[in-house]
Amino acid sequence: MSTQAFQGAYLLPLFHAIEQARGEHAYRQLPAPAPASSLAADDAPLGPYSAAHLIRVSYSAGLSHADALRRLTAAGEVDPTSPWTLLRGALENFATGLWLLDGTGRGERRRRALSLWDEDMRNRQQHETDTGHLPSGGGLTGAQRRAEIRALADQLGLAPLTAPRTHQILLTAAPAAGLTAVKVGAAWRAASGFAHGRYWPNLRASQPRAVIPGDDGVHTVAFVLDEEQHRPLAEYCRIMLGRLQEHYAARAQTR
Repeated sequence: MSTQAFQGAYLLPLFHAIEQARGEHAYRQLPAPAPASSLAADDAPLGPYSAAHLIRVSYSAGLSHADALRRLTAAGEVDPTSPWTLLRGALENFATGLWLLDGTGRGERRRRALSLWDEDMRNRQQHETDTGHLPSGGGLTGAQRRAEIRALADQLGLAPLTAPRTHQILLTAAPAAGLTAVKVGAAWRAASGFAHGRYWPNLRASQPRAVIPGDDGVHTVAFVLDEEQHRPLAEYCRIMLGRLQEHYAARAQTR
């Protein structure tokens, strides 16, 4: 493994793609679907629980995560953990957008959208319970929104809603981007290990730089980012971003 200082040239194609999505003061949002488009037809009976809203928000969140890494590298503030956690978030966001766009059949795509909305409102319900918050002005609670979503799914005759699992979303979205699911899953798993402060990713996906003796006789190993291990994650993010942009444009503009 290289022992040179961080170079990061492999990140430049991803950063270039992110910069293309930046405006003067904000990221360029994906446009709302054209009224006669395939995506608009998917969303027609979903009311406020549209797939397009979830896709557009996921896209913007992914841009923010990847752009945060771009800014860190520009500032020379690259640590062994943040590049993994930031691109983990971006990969999940871009994969979620693809997963929502690529369900087989209109019914399945609607079920995926409502499943994600249902999980979103379950999390909102938990937060409202934890904080004792009640919506003002007669607004619905998370629990009431969930009931509304589930009633809509029943009305549309959809298969039962199930909580989307991030790993399964990634495995499903990877082939839609022309990627090998197990390889994308492996990169995500390492990134998740860093995000949760696990021990094993340091052994598998970091580069030891020095051993620091401690006063108690215990030695500490200093790690730096292993670019060869991180490179696939950056490439998967770039590819999924590009595929999401292309597929959204196609489905939001034409029937």
